[in-house]
Amino acid sequence: MNESGTDNGALVHVDGVGKVFHRGSEDIHVLTDLHLQVPAGEFLALMGPSGSGKTTLLNLIGGLDRPTEGSVTIAGESVHQLSDRRLAGWRARHIGFVFQLYNLMPTLTTERNVELPLLLTHLSKSERKKHVAAALAMVGLSHRAGHYPRTLSGGEQQRAGIARGIVTDPTLLLCDEPTGDLDRKAGDEILKLLHALNREHGKTIIMVTHDPHAPARAARTVYLNKGQLSSEPLA
Repeated sequence: MNESGTDNGALVHVDGVGKVFHRGSEDIHVLTDLHLQVPAGEFLALMGPSGSGKTTLLNLIGGLDRPTEGSVTIAGESVHQLSDRRLAGWRARHIGFVFQLYNLMPTLTTERNVELPLLLTHLSKSERKKHVAAALAMVGLSHRAGHYPRTLSGGEQQRAGIARGIVTDPTLLLCDEPTGDLDRKAGDEILKLLHALNREHGKTIIMVTHDPHAPARAARTVYLNKGQLSSEPLA
């Protein structure tokens, strides 16, 4: 069964997408004829067993990989058809990424880590500073701006990762297991923050997760298994 959601005004269109990886002479079909639409302003949780293709789908939506077949369209842009050069620029303008293991540079302060995506823009140093300050304030981390990642808790590091993801005011925020490396308390705080970014600031969020608490925060949850999407988890 394919779970396509509501097509009217959708920001994300994934149409008939298949993804095949090649391992020697073996073809591994990860996604098959997959359809998904995500309206602007939605908070979507994408769940499913390990190896079901959740991260692969997220990477296709974010332009980190290309489908073997089908199309990926974000805000009217056919992402799968962009050249590598145009794709890099498109990603910098439109996509914010949040990773499970934070991916912070240990030799940079929190504010410098958050600033990194802005270095790909034409903003002046003073403009970048304003954007960083706003992003840190949004995630409640202004008081840790000058601290290095090693001095931050896991929850604080993930807040820094989220600030880095939203600092460019992206069209779409993609989160890959954002609570996967955190304890329950810190994980709940991150889910609450993402919920607030969605409800109070209108961020469109797609979150890959195993966290059973995620559906309570997301507006919609879909389940991926054996390359197909469903509105209900398989028994």
